[in-house]
This record gives sequence, structure tokens and C-alpha cells, in this order.
Amino acid sequence: MDLKEVMAVNLRRIRHVKQMSQEELAHSAGLSVRYVGSIGRADVSASVTVLGRIAKALGVEASDLIERATVHSTRGQ
Repeated sequence: MDLKEVMAVNLRRIRHVKQMSQEELAHSAGLSVRYVGSIGRADVSASVTVLGRIAKALGVEASDLIERATVHSTRGQ
């Protein structure tokens, strides 16, 4: 999964946890709903500036949006 897809997955997950619609997020971040939707589908890459605006609107660190999920293996234990 490339970084654009990682951000899309994290964006959707965090937005749902915060019970925020795409419209609310777009408004809070000063972005268009269409653009937020495109980022959430990994159709486009967000700039660092946009990453920061989305993170601020969601109340999270920008790094939370681009952090890859870690999978813990129990093999060999």
C-alpha cells in the first residue's frame, strides 16, 4: 500500500471515529467536499499543507494520517 492509500485509510477511519462527515471535514479544513472525497478514495495525493489542515480539522497530529498500521506477528511464540 503506498502512502496515498495509507492516508486515505487513516483519513476515513479517523473521520468515522470522530463521527464527522466529509462535508464537515471539508468545511473545517477550508477544502472542497469533492477534494476531501478524492483524498479519501486515494484518487489524489494531498500536499503537506493540506495534510496539516486536515489533521487540524480532525484534531489529530499530521503523522496520524500517514502512519502505517503495524501488524504484530505471534508466529514463533
